[in-house]
Formats: sequence, C-alpha cells, structure tokens
Amino acid sequence: MGAGKVSEFVSRSRKKREVEALQELGAGLVDLPPARLDAMALPAPLDAAVREAQRITSHEARRRQLQYIGKIMRGVDPEPVRAALAAVAGRSVAARARQRRLESWRERLIGDDAALTEFAGTHPGTDLQALRALIRNARKEIAEGKPPRAQRELFRLLREINGSE
Repeated sequence: MGAGKVSEFVSRSRKKREVEALQELGAGLVDLPPARLDAMALPAPLDAAVREAQRITSHEARRRQLQYIGKIMRGVDPEPVRAALAAVAGRSVAARARQRRLESWRERLIGDDAALTEFAGTHPGTDLQALRALIRNARKEIAEGKPPRAQRELFRLLREINGSE
C-alpha cells in the first residue's frame, strides 16, 4: 500500500477534448497545399494519412480519415506541428496585409497626383520617371477601358520597391 505510483485522474471529457484538439490540428494539416506539407517533414505515417485525406472526397470517409489522423497525432509531439501551422497562418496574414497596402498605394497613385509626392518622400531612391510613366499609362488604360496591363506593371514595381526595404 503506498508503494505504487500515484496517477493523476483525467476525466473522460478532458481526454475527449484533447483528442478533438489533435484531430483539429490534423485537419489543419489536411488543408495545407502539398508543397507546405513537404516542407514540414512530418513522420511517415502521419504524412501518408494526411495526403490520403486530401484525396478523399466522400464526407463520411474524410471524417473517418480525420479521426485516424487524430489517432496518429496522439503518438506525435504536436508542438512542432502547431508552430508550423501558426507560422503558415502568420505568413499568409502578413502577405495579405502587404498585398492590401500595395493595392492601396496603386489606387492612390492612379487617382491622386499628390500621392506620388508622398510616395517619393517615404521611398527615397525610387525611379520616379518609370513610376510616372506607369501611372500615366494606367490612367490612360482606365479612361479607354483597356485591359489593366500598366496597372499590373505598376503593382509589380511597387512590390519590388517595397520588397527592397
């Protein structure tokens, strides 16, 4: 009596929540594109199960596969997977924010001449002549209802300028 090990009581509800959390983590892996999965270097059984789940189209079969992924996840340290998924989510949030910022600059530059002065002040060393030419061409395209070739080029130039900072 007393010589045995003391185990902490874990309720069924808590176990179920933990299993569901692992299953949700596995579902996050299933939503990733194959290139991101390759970069994560998952254990072979988990990687195979995730890729199989990506191929499954039947709702019920997919649900069972996600349960299986959750079962495999019990034997894997979930922290690196959580960190990798968080990094992917953070990267995409940052990328969307950068995209919106660049689109905003493009719209402002096309719509307002004063925006070019402001842009030149915040981005010294910018080739203003090329920027002016693209703005002028983009305005002309909009007025004539042509395809937005110069607008795309303007966006690319803004992305290059902001990427070099």
